[in-house]
Amino acid sequence: MAGSFETRFTPDEIAAMRKIADDQERLGTRLVDLLKRAARFVPFSEDALAAWFCARDPSTPARVRLVLLSALAYFVLPIDAIPDVMPLLGFTDDAAVIGAAIATVAGALKPEHRDKARSVLERL
Repeated sequence: MAGSFETRFTPDEIAAMRKIADDQERLGTRLVDLLKRAARFVPFSEDALAAWFCARDPSTPARVRLVLLSALAYFVLPIDAIPDVMPLLGFTDDAAVIGAAIATVAGALKPEHRDKARSVLERL
């Protein structure tokens, strides 16, 4: 039952998350591509994009960026506890990860990050 909440990530899954989090341009492209296809099904789209803008902000502390980039990497990679193609349930694990990351670093998320996220979503 790989990818379930009862099992740990495999070394290959961890390596894939690290790789995409390290390649921030690729992560951003995959995030926007995913939201273009699924924004109407992803109730936390604004949060995900705000997290992206916060992670890319040079004034954001490195630890905060690491938390946010890790959560976003989980969101965009096909490694998933609940497959995203499942109606209604598919994005619940992603929402939990993004929500937990944002709650952990809430003080670093600025209004301008949310404003940028809303602006991008309006154009999708």
